[in-house]
Amino acid sequence: MRRHELTDQEWELLAPLIPRAATGRPRVEDRQIINGMVYKIRTGISWRDLPERYGPWKTVYTRFRRYALDGVFTRALQQIQAHADAAGDIDWLVQIDSTVVRAHQHAAATGRKGGSTGRMNHNDHALGRSRGGLTTKIHLACDGKGRPLAIMLTPGQRHDSVCARPLLERIRVPRAGLGRPRSRPDRVIADKAYSSRDFRAYLRKRDIAYTVPEKIDQQRHRRNRGRRGGRPPVFDRDIYRRRNVVERCFNRLKGFRGIATRYDKTATSYEAAVNLASFLLWARSV
Repeated sequence: MRRHELTDQEWELLAPLIPRAATGRPRVEDRQIINGMVYKIRTGISWRDLPERYGPWKTVYTRFRRYALDGVFTRALQQIQAHADAAGDIDWLVQIDSTVVRAHQHAAATGRKGGSTGRMNHNDHALGRSRGGLTTKIHLACDGKGRPLAIMLTPGQRHDSVCARPLLERIRVPRAGLGRPRSRPDRVIADKAYSSRDFRAYLRKRDIAYTVPEKIDQQRHRRNRGRRGGRPPVFDRDIYRRRNVVERCFNRLKGFRGIATRYDKTATSYEAAVNLASFLLWARSV
């Protein structure tokens, strides 16, 4: 096994989920192709610069694009989560946060040969423009051990609080046997960016405990209203200290250079890369 390639344990977990063609010409070995994808995401090189030991670069890219569109890595992430949940290994003290990723100039060049010369809608590919250039925001929900449970991509300027509800609704860990996927955390920890009455009401409606600090202006507004302002939300500082786990999860994800800087043109490909990296984080912890 070379550096930046799958271990035998990781391949055993991923191999049953890789689609196989029943007919047709013999193709490049699946593990060799997946190793090329992992190498590309880990190092951040372009597809054309893949080492020859992984086969033709166009084959690796075509297979990756096909898996991205088919949701192969999303299902792989859900399966390894289900395996951990069946073993009681998931800590349902869920933390949510986001991080901004700079998009390389090649990520914005999505024009097709012979296609329209009109401008692309960056929102379609989770690209936002700010003073720093084009950016993508990764919204993440992780368990109490710092492993990704749900991922969501938006343009870089999108506010965190807008995405809190759809992010939590993406948590769906399949059961090992019968039953609906588990989607409700025991508790949610988030920073001040998620402090709003609507979000707290949503968590109460789903019977989810929460630890979210109140913003200073919200505190002042509540005090100015007197009795009509209501009671302050419950806040446990000892539990909130565990919020650093989600920051460490981002740290490990950005150890993949293809995640720390976005080179993928489409949101589908970039999300597939994040899901593959998340799968590897899980595989190394179970």
